[in-house]
Amino acid sequence: MPSAAPITLKLLAQELGLNISTVSRVLNDPAGLQSKWAAPQTTERILTLARKRGYTRNPHAASLRTSRSDTVGVVVPRLQDFVLATIYEGIDEAAGENGLFTVVANSLDDPAKQRAKAEMLLGRRMDGLIFGDGKLEDPYLDELAGRKVPLVLVSRSSGDHVSVTCDDYAGGRLMAEHFLASGRRSFALIAGSSATSTSRDRSAGFLDVLTSAGFDVPPEWIIHNGFDAAAGQEAATRILASGRVPEAVFAVNDFAAIGAIGVFREQGLQVPGDVAVGGFNDTPLAGGVNLTTIRSPMHEMGRQGLQALHQLIGGGSAESVRLAPELVVRASS
Repeated sequence: MPSAAPITLKLLAQELGLNISTVSRVLNDPAGLQSKWAAPQTTERILTLARKRGYTRNPHAASLRTSRSDTVGVVVPRLQDFVLATIYEGIDEAAGENGLFTVVANSLDDPAKQRAKAEMLLGRRMDGLIFGDGKLEDPYLDELAGRKVPLVLVSRSSGDHVSVTCDDYAGGRLMAEHFLASGRRSFALIAGSSATSTSRDRSAGFLDVLTSAGFDVPPEWIIHNGFDAAAGQEAATRILASGRVPEAVFAVNDFAAIGAIGVFREQGLQVPGDVAVGGFNDTPLAGGVNLTTIRSPMHEMGRQGLQALHQLIGGGSAESVRLAPELVVRASS
């Protein structure tokens, strides 16, 4: 037997005795029964019949009519990273609320891969892009802006592109103030990648407070390498190679802080008796190992990043946002 013809908006509108534009607007409104496009009783009739007849929206036909795909591309360094995964959950949640669909790609923090993945997404007619892997110097983002591609950064900032981040500078200040209040008087900094705003701003906030209080951090105790546990292990090893032990160590990422703690304990040092350690983000693992850290509003960062992009896609404007951090004190300090 031949398959039944697909149910179209025109057929639904004819059966309901309504204008096709009204039916279309209601069915494409993420507000569902609260749609503003028809009276509640009419909205319910439309949605009920669409379900009964098995109507599904044709995104390809819709994109041809509107030049919109209602799809957003997201490029992150590594989705396995808890921070970026949580930010992405916020992005995806807000996208659903706004009738958008998200597609995510990993760049491994490599500029060439960032460009390749973003261009592939754009080739699939993304309406805009969200980047979680922006660098302080990022000519590709500048190029996209010149091409009028709507884009927003999350987690990191770059130039004057719209971004939604934690107030990383304030977070670094909070950690320095905590260490000083607990009586620590010598400090080391595991500063992450110097190419990123998270490293720059968290480090600057930390160092500015110490400088104002009359304390200098020796250059050999300011280590830029990465954000993961292996980077923290390497940094801690280099700190101890100086022949001295700082009273407090701030790592600009929880995983780097946890890696450092492992090295300190392997060398017979007590945490926090001999050396206090603090991290940044407040991932679940931080709570599991009693790590003092700075809580970053990761999920909300993603939500607001999507909302900002949605405004840009619609032809509006958006401003960069810095969300407030919070100090979480645990046994490591």
